[in-house]
Amino acid sequence: MSGRPRDDAPDYKKEKKRVDGRKMDELRPLSIKVGVLPNADGSAYLEWGQNKVYAAVFGPREALPKHTQNPMKAVMKVTYRMATFSVPERKQPRPNRRDMEISKVLGEALDKAVFTEQFPNTEIAVFVEVVDSNAGSRVACLTAASCALANAGIPMRDLVAATGIGKAFGELIVDLNKEEEDAPDAVDIPIAIMPNTGEIVLLQMDGLLTKEEWAKLAPMGIKACKAVYEVQKKALQEKFPISELSEANVEAEVAGKDAPAKTESKVVPAKEAKTAPAKADKKEDKKADKAKKVKK
Repeated sequence: MSGRPRDDAPDYKKEKKRVDGRKMDELRPLSIKVGVLPNADGSAYLEWGQNKVYAAVFGPREALPKHTQNPMKAVMKVTYRMATFSVPERKQPRPNRRDMEISKVLGEALDKAVFTEQFPNTEIAVFVEVVDSNAGSRVACLTAASCALANAGIPMRDLVAATGIGKAFGELIVDLNKEEEDAPDAVDIPIAIMPNTGEIVLLQMDGLLTKEEWAKLAPMGIKACKAVYEVQKKALQEKFPISELSEANVEAEVAGKDAPAKTESKVVPAKEAKTAPAKADKKEDKKADKAKKVKK
């Protein structure tokens, strides 16, 4: 974030439009595809504006070395990396403090969503790689990693949907890009929620806001996260479509649990009921005739 004012700074209040043409509460174009890496248990590829992210999940598997095991639950291990070519100035390939900090907060956020208590003494390894970056890479990685966990079939309370909110050029905005993050009055707030429960699993802030500004900005962030959640669900539905027959079976199963048990009874048609005794009488007459002939 730069403290020097820009000579060509856009006037958001006057133009009511951002540098890239979006509205103040509008997200950048977002697309997600799951199951893209064949060697991983679960994977996802995400494009969010210029951001491009791969996420891969391995496990649950035995946690090694053994001293890292937790007998009460699985250990969530997240590794966040940025490719050296993902930013304009070449990034050093070795992990820095920022990479370790983002790995930690992503792991804590995902740990809230996964039923880790079902897999004691194991680890769930999540790897996220940013191949192109333009602000908001941590929320993009968290969103992709959540889809990869679901693709791996790991039991989850809910998906984790994330986005960035904040302030730039005097206006409260959603999903900041790089130019807005570098604004002189920039405030950047990554936020992530579990939409079904409304629980916030990630909330950080770089900058300062007043209470009044936060009261206006928080609902914008929740609404944007729910929009991201819809894209996540759509990506998983495309990978695992539910046929009409399967959906009907599920509905019948749910309805069957509520309905009282029915006793099966075989209904005999009227014609068969009338002819059945007559057939039995004829068989008995034939047996009697045979017995008489034998005696004679």
